[in-house]
Amino acid sequence: MAYQRQVTFGEAIVKAIQENYCNFSGRASRSEYWWYALAMFALQCALSLVTFVVGDTAGTIISGLIGLALLLPGLGLCVRRLHDVGHSGWWLLIALTGIGAILLLVWYIMPSQAGANEYGDEPNMVY
Repeated sequence: MAYQRQVTFGEAIVKAIQENYCNFSGRASRSEYWWYALAMFALQCALSLVTFVVGDTAGTIISGLIGLALLLPGLGLCVRRLHDVGHSGWWLLIALTGIGAILLLVWYIMPSQAGANEYGDEPNMVY
């Protein structure tokens, strides 16, 4: 019986930053997306602490550089997650409306589309 294996916290980070740094094609599972989101939340909390300790200017520069370095992996992961539920990555632009972020959240929460779709095979399948 085939099932979709849930990736671990570490695997999600490695997949997003090392294996798929600037990859906007293919699919990303729900666990891969949410583990990465948790890691980015924890990083933002740590950077806020660093900003508090070292001061506003240095902390802002450090946060900005790290944010720029992680922008493409994050966008790529969002697009691949949309692909996983059967939507084009261009739907990411709906977040610019403000209310569209709710629709994106619903899509990010949805389970993977079963089987292959136009963006590739279902991710992390174990046969």
